[in-house]
Amino acid sequence: MFIATLIAKQRLSSGDISTAEDALREADLESDGRSWLDEDKACDLLIPIGPQKARRTLEGLIPECDVIVQGESGRRKKLLVADMDSTMITVECIDELADYAGIKEQVASVTDRAMRGELAFEGALRERVALLRDMDEAMLDRCHAERVKIMPGARALVRTMRREGAYTVLVSGGFTIFADRVAAEIGFDRAIANTLEIGEGRLLGTVADPIVGADTKRRALIESAAELGLGLDQSLAVGDGANDIPMIEAAGLGVAYRAKPKTAAAAHARIEHNDLTALLYAQGYSRRDWEAD
Repeated sequence: MFIATLIAKQRLSSGDISTAEDALREADLESDGRSWLDEDKACDLLIPIGPQKARRTLEGLIPECDVIVQGESGRRKKLLVADMDSTMITVECIDELADYAGIKEQVASVTDRAMRGELAFEGALRERVALLRDMDEAMLDRCHAERVKIMPGARALVRTMRREGAYTVLVSGGFTIFADRVAAEIGFDRAIANTLEIGEGRLLGTVADPIVGADTKRRALIESAAELGLGLDQSLAVGDGANDIPMIEAAGLGVAYRAKPKTAAAAHARIEHNDLTALLYAQGYSRRDWEAD
């Protein structure tokens, strides 16, 4: 049995659910019933077969509504591996650092291309960091204080999953100076990120090896699951960029969050309209079950 979870940005009506049920019926995917997670917000539809067909049928059917289709068994995950920039926080930290140096447009253009998969991540990262050479180390603290904002729903997602026994990992192609703090603010068990090299109070324009990129993210998922004695089907991965694709593909549920097209195409599910609490609905948690965000 499979579950299609419909999550509305604003309001989900009984009429909307009937529309979804009719669409499934026309696609020869008769629903076996509905179950509201939160009235007017999120609802599960039970589907006996055809998860991919159900996803294609339901996505875009109801305006501003996200759809996640997955197996009924094991929907509550025991491992979360998440990207940081533009996923757990609202910004790309390297772009914000570049803004203090007056080169945000130049750096952000490279960031966007790398996240779309048009540039190799490692080379693009080294190129951008080189442009920050001689920046005062104090700007890192200033950037964190002034620019880094936690994504809505992030705390609720991580803290609810941890309360329910899940292990949570923040893995970022960004920098430890931000990732360590963000992980603590949100409540992650562990953070993995790149280290900016600094000398005499200034950025050297280099990143310590090895680079945390796509392969590291995938290995973080696989190795964390193995250490915990979990199958990959018990894992949830979420990210937005091309360097997140390997971990998204490896996870039991791999989610593209407001992602670049290539990442969205590779994911098992997409969140385009809601905040990160959509991933709690996807696991069958009603609002009354959430930890405060």
